[in-house]
Amino acid sequence: MNKKLAPAYLLTLVNVLGFSILMPILPFVVLEYGADKWVYGLLISLYSSFQFIGAPYLGRLSDSIGRKPVLMISQAGTLACWIVFLIALQLPEYMVFGMSLPLLVIGLSRALDGITGGNTSVANAYVADITSREEKSYVFGYLGGIAGFGMIVGPAIGGFAASGSMGFAGTITVAIVISITALFVIYSWLQESLPPEKRRIREKANLWRTLNIPGRIKRVQPKPIIKLLFTLKLMFSTMMAFYISTIALYMVDTFHFNEQELAMFMFAVGIFLSFNQAVLSKQFIKRFGEFTTLIIGLSLLIIGFFAITLTDTLGVYIAFYYILNLGLSLCFPTFNALIAIHADPSKQGEIMGISESINSFAMAAFPVLGATLYSFMGYPMYYLVAILPLLAFLLAMNRRPKLKVN
Repeated sequence: MNKKLAPAYLLTLVNVLGFSILMPILPFVVLEYGADKWVYGLLISLYSSFQFIGAPYLGRLSDSIGRKPVLMISQAGTLACWIVFLIALQLPEYMVFGMSLPLLVIGLSRALDGITGGNTSVANAYVADITSREEKSYVFGYLGGIAGFGMIVGPAIGGFAASGSMGFAGTITVAIVISITALFVIYSWLQESLPPEKRRIREKANLWRTLNIPGRIKRVQPKPIIKLLFTLKLMFSTMMAFYISTIALYMVDTFHFNEQELAMFMFAVGIFLSFNQAVLSKQFIKRFGEFTTLIIGLSLLIIGFFAITLTDTLGVYIAFYYILNLGLSLCFPTFNALIAIHADPSKQGEIMGISESINSFAMAAFPVLGATLYSFMGYPMYYLVAILPLLAFLLAMNRRPKLKVN
């Protein structure tokens, strides 16, 4: 293993842990303060809305001043977010604008985390800086496997920490410790991957230019395959926004999970995700190539969204869910690998930032809609969600011969 990648692997782990420990408690935090289901979607959207603004700027900034200082800024913002979240849990439950004061401050904390949320795009740019063409094909799979492991451990920690005497505050305290650990790792261990001679001249920030994704894509003049990947990423990320904003609600409604039971289910999901991304995705890429693996992943997503609605028996549901999980596991690393392989090295941070912006846009725009639709439609909503990977699959198949990708 490339020793330079070790801090990136560890940073990925602590980043995912910092996010995933919140997953099993957030629906119950919303219920605790008497809010409707759409507020759960709103809290997810707030993070991504502000990440949509902050991540592209941080990605572009990392092309000018280096990856390490930007990762420090981003992680410091995450630490501040958790401190504000912890303060919110201690506030009295006054109603402000029709919503509990603690929930409003929790929303503020999610926005703060989002505005400094450049961890993913800059960390991916760091990995792309120090890996060869061949390494990129599987390194992002390893990163996905590590993220999957974080998805195993994080929800379990979050759920069980919330079951102690501190309640939700116990989970947030653990998140604070994880963020401090990440800051220490970045400061003391991570070596700068972008030397001064390879950096771009820093441009003045312009909010409209930052938010205008089509304009940013035009300015970086990406290859046709990058443009296609951005389009596919938009469809995939929109699908993920509907999925993430409803799947916990669906499982609570279907199986009547409490915090600990939901955490244990996510533990099982994380095992699937970790194994599939670290092991199976590499085997798929070796045999079929990156682009074909992406197409296979999209096809499994179509099947998976239908399959998970067919049963309310937990054991059968887990088996069906594996189809969906495998589809996600094949798509996540291949998107990142294909973008890293085909991006202009001098614009790696900007292009990764655009990719993250597309994801942030979808996660900002659609979770409230997803949670609202679910509250009216229930599980049939997933039949509509399956249309998105279907469209992506058809577009990829149509463009594949013209681009001559495997």
